[in-house]
Amino acid sequence: MKIKNGSFRRDSSWLVTGWVAAALFAPAAVAAAGGWLSWRGPEQSGFSRETGLPERIGSQAEALWTAEFPGKSTPVIADGRLYILGYVGEGAELQEALACFDAETGRALWRHGFTDFLSDIIYERYSTSSPTIDPETGNVYLQGTQGVLAAFTAGGQLLWQHSLMEMLGRLTFPNGRTASPLVDGDLLLTRGITSNWGNQGAGGDRSYAFDKRTGELVWAASPGDRPKDNSFSHPYLTFFRGKRVFYAAAGDGSIVCVNARTGEPLWRVPLAKAGINATVVVHEPSQTIVATYGTPYEPGEMVAMRIPDVEPGPGQAGPVVVDRAQVELWFNELSSSASSPILANDRIYLVQEKGNLCAVEVRTGRIAWRTPVGIEQRNACPLFADGKLYVPILDNPTGKDQGDSSEAGTKSGFYIFRDRGDTAEKLTHLELDGRCFSTPVAYNGKVYLQTARRLYCFGRAGDNSGLPAPAAEPAWPQPGAATQLQIIPAEVLLHPGEVASVRVRKLDAHGYTVEELHDVSTVAWQPYVPPTALVRAKLDAAFNPRGQLVAGTNLSAGAFEARLGELRGYLRGRVLPRLPFREDFEGYTLSNTTTNEVEPPTPFSYPPLPWIGARYRFDIREVDGSQALTKTIDNKFFQRGTAFIGHADMSNYTIQADVRSEGTRRKMSEVGLVNQRYLIVLKGNAQELEINSNQERLKVAVPFRWSPNLWYTLQARVDVAADGTGVVRAKAWKKGDPEPAAWTLEVPHRLAHRQGSPGLFAFSPQDMRVYLDNIHVRPH
Repeated sequence: MKIKNGSFRRDSSWLVTGWVAAALFAPAAVAAAGGWLSWRGPEQSGFSRETGLPERIGSQAEALWTAEFPGKSTPVIADGRLYILGYVGEGAELQEALACFDAETGRALWRHGFTDFLSDIIYERYSTSSPTIDPETGNVYLQGTQGVLAAFTAGGQLLWQHSLMEMLGRLTFPNGRTASPLVDGDLLLTRGITSNWGNQGAGGDRSYAFDKRTGELVWAASPGDRPKDNSFSHPYLTFFRGKRVFYAAAGDGSIVCVNARTGEPLWRVPLAKAGINATVVVHEPSQTIVATYGTPYEPGEMVAMRIPDVEPGPGQAGPVVVDRAQVELWFNELSSSASSPILANDRIYLVQEKGNLCAVEVRTGRIAWRTPVGIEQRNACPLFADGKLYVPILDNPTGKDQGDSSEAGTKSGFYIFRDRGDTAEKLTHLELDGRCFSTPVAYNGKVYLQTARRLYCFGRAGDNSGLPAPAAEPAWPQPGAATQLQIIPAEVLLHPGEVASVRVRKLDAHGYTVEELHDVSTVAWQPYVPPTALVRAKLDAAFNPRGQLVAGTNLSAGAFEARLGELRGYLRGRVLPRLPFREDFEGYTLSNTTTNEVEPPTPFSYPPLPWIGARYRFDIREVDGSQALTKTIDNKFFQRGTAFIGHADMSNYTIQADVRSEGTRRKMSEVGLVNQRYLIVLKGNAQELEINSNQERLKVAVPFRWSPNLWYTLQARVDVAADGTGVVRAKAWKKGDPEPAAWTLEVPHRLAHRQGSPGLFAFSPQDMRVYLDNIHVRPH
């Protein structure tokens, strides 16, 4: 299945595995969906108005139902259907999956699997995010650990899909922490650490908004400073100075406020020296934001601050940086690295890293009580519902039965407490099968929870008096006079000659839609170069009389400014060549000079602007009398670099390049190619040729002796059969020698990646530069 509308290409490499119900392609729900629709629930705080929930559970045997679907996700539920992420299979066949269950019986309805690719996830740290449900349509959205962002109907039909890694340069991390998407009106919000192109080329903790129906990118925001860690802090939606905004903790250690309609960063408050993963809680009556942070190795705290009453002035670029001292209300010594606090009845509840359950008065910061519960808490958070606290936690370090002690092979405790004012009354202590990283949710008289072994449902069978209505949200303001334009999609990717249709909206000063133009031909367009651009490049494309963007023939990237009277809006775009294409870097002028401390001033050129993730990791330099792509070594943060040079939906191609590593017999780097989501890499110190797609899922190597400071040719292709099985093939030889007839390495993969962007890879951990030249991508 492939959906195109002239914007980003929808990635169609999805697999259906396991159970598939007869309703797989049923139409999407049209009635409003109600229930627990997102990770933090209807109150956005881990609080539920449900009543009649279980409080005394004697054993696992009392579960209403269980399902063998392991993961670290939190379920979302609407109209009697439960959606959750998990993982199935083992080794190279392990897939992260979105599954749908009957919430009453546990009957499996449908499941879609996604194979990991090009990530550095370790152990089985998958499915750490939660799906989200659109209250208007009942459609379901997910962001997978590997960066797949996808939309499904309630019946399981794929609507659209992106690979954020190949589209935006989204990075993965060994901890697997992944943001959960969230629907806001017509937008789907999500986030990640990305390294894209142009002014988004530097690594940043960015938020994104997509049109929930079409998957078109609406805006991208970079509200924080340089990130120190990835963050899966969930956005909290509200209103600020008449604007629809969200508050979130960020990877740079700050709390940020972003206009949810436009992506404009409004303010940020720096707090921590490391990234903050815990989600903030917002006490609306007192206009207070409470953030919790810390790491297992550094002390943290819980901080309350009044909402800063600032925003950028006219013509000013945000965010406004607010000093903590100006807004701080109180702080205490409670901390957490990844478990988020919840808010209920003017009290904050938090499980600390070392296992204490705490209650805090939100207006004063006073710790009302603290009780030891377990020995460690990671991602899991408590739930407050029906006057009770539902708390999953690691409390049985001797309960190992198999697997890694930090993951599935450890049993978790599940507690139910009642807050008695100055103490906590324990009602239930239950041992669960498998470590719990998930948060419990309440729905229709039942409590649901996932562990790294199974999915549990506790409570009373049948319909239990329906669902309580959530607290009423303030009405959205009526739009004012138009002051700006919003172009959708905000970014396009085209082949030569392709045509992209765009939508143009008039927005008011707060970002609300005043009007969507029916005739975009009235809009005037002109090339636009941002004032801060390092490369003053233009997109090889032009708008035709119908207001459509028509790509030219040249590899290029740039932006256009839309003008309608005094209104302005902006569109970014890239043009990438069709197959076959070559790049030898001889057409670039080395007009820049390095100024770092690790080398003398050296002429260089920036890498091709349209390549994803290339900036700051690679540049173009002279090597042996010709020009080649060179791995930079001045920034330790970018020792590893992957650049995507094509479309995410490409397949059936061969990629070849000349490669070289600096070094000595004992000290070399690594260099490789990406083909269809497989990495083919020459490893210098190991003297091997390796094919992998994830270091723990699929990795096969053979000895290959190659010398430093000499050029070699590396070639790879992927062949996929009709049944989905495939073979990844690679060969390497000394440049100038005859090409070997046989492949140096051939690796079969039962669940082969059917498509993926070609790319380039380098890893220079010992300050040995890597070079790539004469890149050739051709169909086979």
